[in-house]
Amino acid sequence: MKSSFYISSLFVLLFSVSTLAQESPMEEDYFRIKRVTPPEGTLLEVGGLTTLPNGNIALCTRRGEVYVVENPSSARPYFRKFASGLHEPLGLRYHEGSLYCAQRGELTKLTDTNHDGKADRYETVYAWPLTGNYHEYSYGPTMDEEGNFYVSTNLGFFSEEWWRGESKVPFRGWMLKISPEGQLEPLAVGMRSPAGLGMIDGQLFYTENQGDYMASGGVWHVQKGDFVGNPAGLEWSSHPGSPVKTERAAFNQVVNPRKEKNELGRYIKPENVQNEEYQTMYQVKESFPELKLPAVWFPYGVHGISTSEPIKIPKGHFGPFEEQLLVGDQGQSKIMRVVLEEVKGELQGVAFDFRSNFNSGVLRMTWGNDGSLFVGETNRGWGSAGDADEGLERLVWNGQVPFEMSTVKAMPDGFEIEFTKPVDRKSAEDLASYSIQTFIYKYHPVYGSPPVDMDMAEVKGVQVSSDRLKVRVKVDGLKQYYLHHIRLDGVREEGSSYSLVHPSAYYTLNNIPEGPELASAEMSTYNSALPKEEPKQEEPKNVTPKAVAAASPSTEASPAPAQEEAIDAEVVKGLLTKHTCIACHQEDSKQVGPAYKDIAKRKYSPERMVELIYTPEPQNWPDYATPMPPMPHVPEEDALKIAKWINSLN
Repeated sequence: MKSSFYISSLFVLLFSVSTLAQESPMEEDYFRIKRVTPPEGTLLEVGGLTTLPNGNIALCTRRGEVYVVENPSSARPYFRKFASGLHEPLGLRYHEGSLYCAQRGELTKLTDTNHDGKADRYETVYAWPLTGNYHEYSYGPTMDEEGNFYVSTNLGFFSEEWWRGESKVPFRGWMLKISPEGQLEPLAVGMRSPAGLGMIDGQLFYTENQGDYMASGGVWHVQKGDFVGNPAGLEWSSHPGSPVKTERAAFNQVVNPRKEKNELGRYIKPENVQNEEYQTMYQVKESFPELKLPAVWFPYGVHGISTSEPIKIPKGHFGPFEEQLLVGDQGQSKIMRVVLEEVKGELQGVAFDFRSNFNSGVLRMTWGNDGSLFVGETNRGWGSAGDADEGLERLVWNGQVPFEMSTVKAMPDGFEIEFTKPVDRKSAEDLASYSIQTFIYKYHPVYGSPPVDMDMAEVKGVQVSSDRLKVRVKVDGLKQYYLHHIRLDGVREEGSSYSLVHPSAYYTLNNIPEGPELASAEMSTYNSALPKEEPKQEEPKNVTPKAVAAASPSTEASPAPAQEEAIDAEVVKGLLTKHTCIACHQEDSKQVGPAYKDIAKRKYSPERMVELIYTPEPQNWPDYATPMPPMPHVPEEDALKIAKWINSLN
């Protein structure tokens, strides 16, 4: 009996130690990705995706086909071809017995009039002009409660200035409203590559990709008369019916288009200039009130590089995240989570990572009747992370609640953070558990922008709620219009040593709310990172100068020769994460950018590699669709460590 008791005790002890030693759960422990297998030989370069009233899924492909997927959540779904011959449709919606899609040049209605399972009537609801340029994509539709359709149009890229999006025909770079009767109303302008449309609670939203005049991806709330940033579509602001009054010539007087030529008379591509005087979007808005700021910025390389469709999580789906937004990213093959709030009549909010590692670029999403999320994927010509060029997958929640930040809300003196599960009070009341960095972007004709005016805000105190589900953080250094990178690396789940699945959040602070601030008596100011004061030691008495000299080390010894610092791979991997390099590069495999081992084969010197980090030369890697943005915010010391580590891989 005694022996049995000792064995049982030893088992409990080992089990407890094993449990404590386990790593914190990750996103894949709660949300599983399952492939939906199409018939052999079918290429699902998904451009549009929608759920039908009977629970089937309809999708359109970039190759011009429409499929209806019966029993889509089963192990053996059936794919039925519904239509074909369309011109790269990039959106799909069901309405009153028909499917609607935006082809490159028109909104098309597809109907099965004889009920044989195939569309036999293709009707043009409205057609818009095309030049035939390869980049003139059109997206949508989404719909409002009155049955109006909304379509967004891509800019084209032409001739010598191939880097500059242009609107050569009406209405490229616009959001279009089309009535059920086929009447067009230009709604808003300033779109560059508006791949994601969403009608959320009766309000129209769209997502944008990084590009010229677009510092990074983001989510915009679109209303009639808005100008959202790219000036190319302003060519048509004087067109009859335009609700936008800003003219392109007037805009160019405020924001220099940098149409410069070299000594041969050829246009020069605008590049980021370090340490220049720059303007931000909110500063330019003072001259053009129609200019609409994004509700949420997505930091480039962190929360995606090619932002796609926003979709609302229905009530009763995905547990603690119900009624929040999910936003796909095509380039990084991932999904972000967004929570919006209205402050002083304007939307703003927070973005988190949610689920990564899809097989290809996430372009479209729709909810299945079983509560799972169907994800349509493609990457041809655009590039993406993942092993596949296309596909259809399904995201399934296992019913377990992850330890996450549920939301972050702006406060007059900081932020209130709500959690999905109670926090450990000791870790949550420690100021060392938190860090907040602020930054902004340039507004200029260059492709994207590095983060600029980066600064650390000071966490002055925290207040943990009695149920330990909320923490209010008092911050010195809030900046209106800036992104606030909030990190909670030290906060732990109550009853375990688990950290947050995603300890990082990015809040876009368009407005600082009014209200009472957190009083000093109500908050903890304990900071375990501050050095403890050492007790002062009394100087020894009766010590002669001769004795002091005898006890002191000799100053005549020659210094040891300097040795080059060893490359610590773990330190470098931390830097790659910190500076978002891992968003586009992996050590061994091609992703959005080349593998580090392939870069090492080029045998750049470390100093040359640092130059290329600060001022990339995309022509060096012509096989990659997405150009690397300038990264001048990476400290030179860190960049050199990364460069030396890369070269060590050769």
